[in-house]
Amino acid sequence: MSAPITVRRAGALDARPMAELLNEVIARGGTTAMTAPVSAEDLRGWMRVPRAIWHIAEDDAGALLGFQWVEPHTRLGDSVAQIASFARVGRTGLGIGSALFEATRAACRAEGYAWINAEIRADNEGGLIYYQSRGFEDYGHIRDYRLGDGRTVDKVLKRYDL
Repeated sequence: MSAPITVRRAGALDARPMAELLNEVIARGGTTAMTAPVSAEDLRGWMRVPRAIWHIAEDDAGALLGFQWVEPHTRLGDSVAQIASFARVGRTGLGIGSALFEATRAACRAEGYAWINAEIRADNEGGLIYYQSRGFEDYGHIRDYRLGDGRTVDKVLKRYDL
């Protein structure tokens, strides 16, 4: 039996543990386009983007299991939410992403977004499976996306209509 997962809106005080979790994911490599560590202040700045919606998932002891956020897509317009999802290394497949997406989907509808855009590294099999299992559909690709460290990867574009 898995431990209960609680999802709630993230706040500024959650930025430090979220940055620590994200830095573990970045250091491991292969699942995010981010290549440089982030700080709690970086995340607090991202949280201040107008119409950004942030959720965290915690276990029954209050330990951070993962987080997810959306913000208006810079190129596709304010009706499109750009999503990012992160689970603690070694804790995927436990329902964290499902719980987060239920909250994010409802919040996006309430905020008036028309659809959610996901850009997943083509070599991130787990991410591709995650978004597909939530009902996201492929609609395009980005070829030779340049990462911050100079490497290039392809990305798969997926959308979820609200």
